[in-house]
Amino acid sequence: MEAFTFSYPTKNYFGQGAARKALAEELPKYGKHVLLAYGGGSVKRNGIYDEVLAILKEQGKEVTEFAGIMSNPTYRKVQEGARLVREHRIDLILAVGGGSVLDCCKAVSAQAALEEDLYDYEYAKHKVPTAGVPMGVIVTASGTGSEQNAGAVITYEEKNWKGPLWGTAASFAVLDPYYTKTVPMRQVISGAFDTLSHCLETYLGTPREPNLSDVMNESVMRSVIENIRKVKADPEDMQARSELMWASAMAENGVLKLGKVTDFQCHMIEHQLGAYTDCNHGCGLAVIQPELYRHLAPEAPAQFARLAREVFGVAEQESELATALAGVEKFADFIEEIGLPTTLKAMGIEDKAVLHAVAATSIRTPGCAKKLTDEEIEDILLHVLG
Repeated sequence: MEAFTFSYPTKNYFGQGAARKALAEELPKYGKHVLLAYGGGSVKRNGIYDEVLAILKEQGKEVTEFAGIMSNPTYRKVQEGARLVREHRIDLILAVGGGSVLDCCKAVSAQAALEEDLYDYEYAKHKVPTAGVPMGVIVTASGTGSEQNAGAVITYEEKNWKGPLWGTAASFAVLDPYYTKTVPMRQVISGAFDTLSHCLETYLGTPREPNLSDVMNESVMRSVIENIRKVKADPEDMQARSELMWASAMAENGVLKLGKVTDFQCHMIEHQLGAYTDCNHGCGLAVIQPELYRHLAPEAPAQFARLAREVFGVAEQESELATALAGVEKFADFIEEIGLPTTLKAMGIEDKAVLHAVAATSIRTPGCAKKLTDEEIEDILLHVLG
């Protein structure tokens, strides 16, 4: 394992009814001005908005609403939120929703406390924000693990760029598995697949030799696969939903990444695909990842073979590479089994010029088994065009 320093700031409240317990304990720590952030209005339809607003009023808070956060939050939306925070002198940002709402608010928190443009600060000056407006989150759709860290994925439309911005980690997070019943099953499955993808892209980084972080990761991945199957078979299975929600947190709270330089090359490619097409993140990963791994397995056959054996239950083949590739096929079969798309055309993406642009603009990650060329990425995307 590589050398590391680890600290963990987010306090998690897990279980049914966790929102009331968390807010009763946490809200008195902050001033009276709260920014209540949410997405397209589903929190109002499913009753979560009324529940949270009532608790805020009970606590004597003055609420400013920040609504309409989209599924791929834009840099323009981040700036809108930052203006609200400044204008209303917000003491606490309370983000209610899935990863998109949380990501947007983490960036809002950092931008509101920064006099400079956040994107330029990070990508031109190569600095990381050290201050932000305090934030708490209530997760309604799990999978991204966004509540566990300071990273935010934002789409900068004017630049045709979708990528990471460093924001502010939540001081506290509410993880109530019952809230996930309020989102469509397709979103539950694609979110859980994002969790699996996070685990895979952590596991397949360096070092490539067996280590404790990877052994723990194998257990999380097996759990995610098992519980996706369970919740797909029975949407009322709250034990399965609970396991998936905590697995999402484990994938992104830093524990599985200790001593690792992560891969996340598939995420970088999918982010750019999202920048050009506004596609669903989990579905985009599901289409790209098996083909990418077919391409990468020959570069790290022992690592991919271990994944095949320990996570996908593949028996030893005639060579490590054969075992590795058999594991990739089991992975691809699982994606088809749970009903996620397997081609870009199934997602409504057919423009080859877009794929060329995605390949040319995708970030290359240091933990990937190979530094991919533009041509290799474009070829991978063309193979899954359909």
